[in-house]
Amino acid sequence: MPKVAAELSALAVKRLRHPGGKGNHVVAVGGVSGLLLQITESNSTSWILRTLVGGRRRQIGLGGYPDVTLAQARERAREAKDAIRRGIDPVEERKAARAALRAARERLTFEGAVERFLAAKLDGLKNAKHRAQWRSTLDAHAIPVLGKLPIEDIGVHGILRVLEPIWREKRETASRLRGRIERVLAWATVAGHRKGENPAIWRGNLDQLLPKKGMAAAVQHHPALALTDAAPWFAALRQRNGTAARGVEFLTLTAARSGEVRGATWEEIDLDAATWIVPAARMKTAREHRVPLTPPVLALLSGLPRFPGNPLVFPAPRGGQMSDMTLSAVLRRMQEAETKEGRKGWLDPRSGRPAVPHGLRSTFRDWAAERTSYPGEMAELALAHRVGSEVERAYRRGDMFERRREMMADWTGFLGAAE
Repeated sequence: MPKVAAELSALAVKRLRHPGGKGNHVVAVGGVSGLLLQITESNSTSWILRTLVGGRRRQIGLGGYPDVTLAQARERAREAKDAIRRGIDPVEERKAARAALRAARERLTFEGAVERFLAAKLDGLKNAKHRAQWRSTLDAHAIPVLGKLPIEDIGVHGILRVLEPIWREKRETASRLRGRIERVLAWATVAGHRKGENPAIWRGNLDQLLPKKGMAAAVQHHPALALTDAAPWFAALRQRNGTAARGVEFLTLTAARSGEVRGATWEEIDLDAATWIVPAARMKTAREHRVPLTPPVLALLSGLPRFPGNPLVFPAPRGGQMSDMTLSAVLRRMQEAETKEGRKGWLDPRSGRPAVPHGLRSTFRDWAAERTSYPGEMAELALAHRVGSEVERAYRRGDMFERRREMMADWTGFLGAAE
């Protein structure tokens, strides 16, 4: 029988050092057969599991020490062996996950879809003026907003961001632009680059959000929660399971945009400093945004699983970035659960429509204005809105970060998150 390694304690593992000489040194730590601590000549350490998979010897990395503790390494080793007994090769599974992540990063963007669509369709337009208009309207209005987004992640809110600024003043241009975006997205669906309904269609979709021809040009607000509903709604949200529900919880507590949350990576978050820094490339304003993280948010993040090779905080089930519709579905199901019980549910007090994720930012803004004495400028900074004129912004050096930390702590308290 093979010799069984003595089961080392956490203190004994902490004291292990390279004995000298060339090459890496490995020490069996016991508890799980084949579990070793690998020590380099510079005394950096990592966990490996040596085992057989289908008759082949495998060496499986389990993470670095001390980031992965002895107890965690033993648990990971047991999980890997359980997977092997079920016929799964952990090494190949990890390779597949990395490949899926690379594929997700290389997903076709809206700008790329436009290029491929136009290459196929422009030659079919006999009128040179029409060909130029197709290109110019998309380049002027759609590409700056949607260009870098994966084509499969574009939803209704993204389409509205393109159309709303020109819908009132340039209705004809906006209408044609909407139709062109619809055709690009339809091509992408047929070509296999996205699934689901086309968010740019008019009937039964955008016609419910944008004013029709001849109607008064009224601002279309996203349905928000009434302040009196905020705490009970948040309590109901916390009862729901799943990554998407936790994403909505994080979105609510930080007053962030959906895209900022869906694209958040662990690298952007400093748990020790209780700060989330969203880089300029991911911000609507194209400026870096600092978000103070309150204790409830830190507790939420600490309870989330981390997946090897996947940097996303709230990944989709297949490893890529979850869609805007996935977050919206959480609120939709919450509303359905309420109406099924005979209650009115979570409705916007002005429009009477069910609340949506982006409307939660309006709820935060209403709270700051009606229930607190915090200056409006601070709330606008928390929402990452541009505040003041270009000259005022040029002279403003701070972002009221520590004062915003106090405000966000009060916000979490209002929601009942601190209880």
